[in-house]
Amino acid sequence: MDFDRFSSPFFFAVFFFLVFSRAEAYDYLDPTGNITLKWDVISWTPDGYVAVVTMTNFQMYRHIMSPGWTLGWTWSKKEVIWSMVGAQATEQGDCSKFRMNIPHSCKKNPTVVDLLPGVPYNQQIANCCKGGVVSSWGQDPSAAVSSFQVSVGRSGSTNKTVRLPKNFTLLGPGLGYTCSQAKIVPPTVFLTSDGRRTTRAMMTWTVTCTYSQLLASRNPTCCVSMSSFYNSTITPCRTCACGCQNNSTCVPSDSMIQSVVGLNTPTKDNTPLVQCTQHNCPIRVHWHVKLNYKEYWRVKISITNFNYRLNYTQWTLVAQHPNLNNITQVFSFAYKPLLPYISANDSGMFYGVKFFNDILMEAGPDGNIQTELILQKDKNTFTLNKGWAFPRKVYFNGDECMMPLPDDYPYLPNSAPKNVIGLSLVISAFFLLELLAFW
Repeated sequence: MDFDRFSSPFFFAVFFFLVFSRAEAYDYLDPTGNITLKWDVISWTPDGYVAVVTMTNFQMYRHIMSPGWTLGWTWSKKEVIWSMVGAQATEQGDCSKFRMNIPHSCKKNPTVVDLLPGVPYNQQIANCCKGGVVSSWGQDPSAAVSSFQVSVGRSGSTNKTVRLPKNFTLLGPGLGYTCSQAKIVPPTVFLTSDGRRTTRAMMTWTVTCTYSQLLASRNPTCCVSMSSFYNSTITPCRTCACGCQNNSTCVPSDSMIQSVVGLNTPTKDNTPLVQCTQHNCPIRVHWHVKLNYKEYWRVKISITNFNYRLNYTQWTLVAQHPNLNNITQVFSFAYKPLLPYISANDSGMFYGVKFFNDILMEAGPDGNIQTELILQKDKNTFTLNKGWAFPRKVYFNGDECMMPLPDDYPYLPNSAPKNVIGLSLVISAFFLLELLAFW
């Protein structure tokens, strides 16, 4: 085999792009997390079928917040949507060929959104009409489902003649999701309300959508700062942690926010309007090592919103730290350990208490929330040296935050970095020489 043809820079560039772009979609703290779309054909019609589409969010800590999900696909033939319940197509398309009954949508590639709360009951089905907001599986499995019903015409009306839709896309609400092709699976079995009879779908297919932070944004969307009781220095977020912006794309201060054009105009992909900071992040997470007891130690976590355009509803915060396997108490936040692997118990999810602090308000005086943790020490592993007390990784709303450089972590007074120790020795030697010269 001629291996020389694989040694070109172009080949290696394509190889690394394919490898790392696929690896980026894998989250090792939530290895099975995905959004699954299930199409259940519940009845046949003279020219098509009626299907219930169910969207289930199996991601432990990544939810879909307002303005909600947007689902799209491409028909394989010349299908039309006669009607929908619980959702609607955003465009009707060209239905000029129809004289009597006008379809709901004639688009080759329809785009569908959830209905808003409060629509008439005859337009609702179970798990619909939440404005596209879907909870994460770890927070509330009962709210991690969204459904709608669609009546499809001009398609096959048997299992052998139906052609599956293709090229599925999902916005949740912005970019980041990649969907597989539809796959036929065994028909879903339904249980009646009295639990005494089962029915079966005529036909079922599924689509799996996975999230990649690389596709969602070129830059991180949050950063981490640190401090401790044993060091007066505060380690800030890294400069330009979320990308460098000029002053025309950020707000200098709270006092100038009212003069910003389009402040209260939401965008479909939730494009942030942030306060001007050195890190330029919409979200900052601050981890403070507060106290050190004999058998316990205490941490304070603060989350600050610098985004003037968005309230973060049903927010989640994930931290990875070896001592989270022995957490004793969490104040004001709900907490759930994440156990993706039997051998590791070092990750946990924090989220707000419903009707108390489950909404992180927009930037300003109310744009911050905080909690404190008490963790029991493991005498074999606990230490304050070398940044052990600080998290390894932090995620906000499922996106990994930019951490400070390890050399910038707050250090113990007796374990200063080498450059600091070296500088201290030089200064001490200088004063010693000056003292000898004086005498």
